[in-house]
Parts: sequence; structure tokens; C-alpha cells
Amino acid sequence: MFDQIFERSDALRRQLAAPLREERAAYLRHSAEGGATRGSLRRLAQHLLVITERLNLQSDGSITTTQIKRAADQWGRRQFKHEKTKRALMPRSKSSFVCVATNWLRFLGRLQVSAERPHRFGQVMADFGKYLDHERALAPSTIRNYCWRVEDFLSRALHLRGTLTGVTIRLIDTALARKGRQSGHPRQAINSYASCLRVFFRYAEQRDLCRRGLADTITAPHIYRNEALPAAPSWDEVQRVLADTEGDRPILIRNRAILMLLAVYGLRSGEVRSLRIDDIDWENDHLRVWRSKAHRTQTFPLPATVGNSLLRYLRDVRPRTAFREIFLTRRSPIRPLSSSAMFEIVRRHWRSLGPSVRWRGPHALRHACATRLINCGLTLKEIGDMLGHCSADTTRIYAKVDLPHLRTVGDLDLGGLL
Repeated sequence: MFDQIFERSDALRRQLAAPLREERAAYLRHSAEGGATRGSLRRLAQHLLVITERLNLQSDGSITTTQIKRAADQWGRRQFKHEKTKRALMPRSKSSFVCVATNWLRFLGRLQVSAERPHRFGQVMADFGKYLDHERALAPSTIRNYCWRVEDFLSRALHLRGTLTGVTIRLIDTALARKGRQSGHPRQAINSYASCLRVFFRYAEQRDLCRRGLADTITAPHIYRNEALPAAPSWDEVQRVLADTEGDRPILIRNRAILMLLAVYGLRSGEVRSLRIDDIDWENDHLRVWRSKAHRTQTFPLPATVGNSLLRYLRDVRPRTAFREIFLTRRSPIRPLSSSAMFEIVRRHWRSLGPSVRWRGPHALRHACATRLINCGLTLKEIGDMLGHCSADTTRIYAKVDLPHLRTVGDLDLGGLL
């Protein structure tokens, strides 16, 4: 395995002479089967040498996560010739050390996970999550957001002591005020935070876990319906972002296919990430999309521009792996894209428009798609069907301000009517 990765004889000799040669080679083969490139395998092999030395690994015995982190700290404090190099590489070295060591020892079956202190309200939050799933039928991502906000409040309000019965409306009001005054959260964020707390304490009241009447007394900044103007880039700006993905680099080919799906169909980020190879019907030029909020499959025509971008990515760039999801990471370990990875992909290309650009993530392309459909004269029903909306009220926010048509009205001479 090592002679397929290294060309220099001295580097190859170091790999063959170091301890745990078979264990390192087995993990490298496993990574290669997962789609890792030769460059990634070379870097991985070098990491494994360092990990073997720093952890003083033997042929048997388990290693705890605490030992890995302690060795990573020592590795991060190693001496550099230049202080600037140390500041740039130390955090990256530590995180890489922990990540590679954890994955390798888990692969070998030698990782002993350190016992973590359980969260005081772990069982309550688990039951609350089941309630949101079974009785309110919320999406998994929504449930995670609810639970995260409630856990944030409980950890801050009750600290290391106290129970749910000790929560008062004053504690809740103080937490909400701190969000706006100290943390600088906008009114919409504070309103969402209060809504999550209201749902939780209503649930807790039903099960006699807290005082009665808390949920009804939680107040938050009033948000007027559709008070903000829809922030969407123009279609010319979308075209400039797509132009930034032109080229033969593998990462550009993948990113272009992603941005085409977001802009042409107005898909949500999660809907693009969940697309599978079987969802493309090449014979009939159709694309099947699972609508995450409507819980149904929707079929779209596959135009040549989008189809060619997908075909080029699948044929020339996508790693060979057992995953059926279309879009995968470029670096080992090969896996489907996460939500944060998708956001970073789109954000990177938005920056090509300049430092003053307002838009950051994938949802801006969905807004741009909706605005373009409105300007093309489609009805709200047609646009809602295209975007997968369950209610026309959701679609209406894109049409409340149509600046080109308002300017046309403003140019009319109404003098004879007044």
C-alpha cells in the first residue's frame, strides 16, 4: 500500500520502518476504498506516523479520547521556527490530530470513549423531542432547533443548580432581554427564541414539571406579518455567481451543479443535499425531488443546462463510493455534504460579487428564483407549486413589493382623476 502512495525512497522507508505498519496500511486501504485521492492518502499516512509516535501506540490496548486530546495539545505546542507559522498551524494541527486519531482507533476497535457528564435535563429534553415529533410532526431539523434553544435557556438560567419548578417569569424575561441587549440579536431571533420557550413550558405544564401559567406570560417583540421586504439578489447577480463556477477544476464542476439546482428550481439546501442518483430519470429528462416540508415527491423537467452540469459532475468528478447521494465531499473521508458545507459552498461564490454583498447562503438563490418567476408573470399558485409551498401565504411574501411594476404605476398621470 505504501509504495503506491510514496515516490521518495526516504519517505517510503520511514513508513515501512515505523510501528503498527499493518494497522496503518489497513486504514489507508479503507480510506482509498472510500474515494480518498492519492494526495489525501499521503497526508493521512503522515498523520498516522505522528499519532503513533505521540500516543506511543503498541499492538494492543485501548486509548481514551482524553489521551488523544492531551497528545493533541502537546503536538500543538511543538516548536516552530517562526511564531507566525505557529499561530497559523497550531489550531489546525490539533483538530487534525484529534480527528484522524479518533477515526483510526475507532476503525481498529481500540477507541475507548470517555464518559461525559450527562446533561441534567437530558431525559426531559429527550421526551420533549419525542413530543415534537409524534404529536406536532415537526421536521427533525426544527426539533433540533427547538431543543437547542431550550437547552441554551436552561443552562444559562439555572446554571449548575435549580430545577424546572424554580423557573419564574422573571428568569425568562431576563434571558430574553439579555438576548437583545447584550448579544445583539434582532427582534426576529428573539421572537423565535421566545416561541420555543413557550412551546416547551406549555409541554412542561401539561406534565406538571414546572409552575402553571408560565407559557401564557412569555412575551416577545411583536413581529408584524411580512413587515420586512423580501431580500433577493437580481437575476443578473445570480448569473454572475454562476459564471464564477465556470472552469475545469473538479470543485467548480461540483459547485456549478449545486448552484444550478438552487437557482433554476429554487430548491432548499436540504432538498439538494438529499438528492440521490436514482432521482434522475435520464431517459425522460426528469428530476424527482423529495419536498422536506410537504413530505412528498415532486417531479421537474430536466433542462439541458442543468442536465449537462449534473452529467459532467457524475461522470468526471464524483468519487466512486457506495453512497447514493449525488453530492459528496471532495476530501477524505468521502461522505454526503452537510448543511454547513452547503452553506460554505454558496457563500464562497457569493463573495465573488464583492465585499458589500448582502446575501450569504443557499436560500438567497431560492428568493432570486421566486422573484424571477413573479417578474415573468406566473401566478402565486404556479410559483407556490414550483417552490413546494403548502400555503399561498408563504408565496405571497415574494410578491408584496414588485418594484418594476410599482415604478410603472408611479409614472402614470393621474391628474385628470383627482
